[in-house]
Amino acid sequence: MTKDLRKAVEADGGASQLLRSLRDLIQNARQKAIRVVDAVQVQTCWEIGRHIVEFEQGGSARAEYDTQLLQSLASSLAAEFGRGFDVSNLRHMRVFYQTFPIRDALRPELSWAH
Repeated sequence: MTKDLRKAVEADGGASQLLRSLRDLIQNARQKAIRVVDAVQVQTCWEIGRHIVEFEQGGSARAEYDTQLLQSLASSLAAEFGRGFDVSNLRHMRVFYQTFPIRDALRPELSWAH
C-alpha cells in the first residue's frame, strides 16, 4: 500500500468513526426529545382532565356530567388545535385525572400511549 493510499484509508476510518459517533449522538438526542414531549403530553392531558372535572363539579363533591360541555369543548379545541381533542379523548382525559388525582403519583415513564 502506498503512503498516500494508507493516509486516505486512515482518514476514512477516522471519518467513519466520527460519523458513527455523530449518528449515535443524534439518535440519543431524538430519543430524549421524544421522552420529554411525551412527558409534557401526559401532564397536559392530566391538566385538561383536572380542569374539566373541576368545572363539572363546580365546587361540589360530585360532578354532574354534561355531554354538551364535552361536545362544545371538543368542537372548539379541535378547530383550534386539530386532531386529538374529540369527545372520546376528552372523556379519557377526565378519567385519567380521576384515576390519578395526585399528579405526583404519575410514573415518569408513563406515556400518553399507555
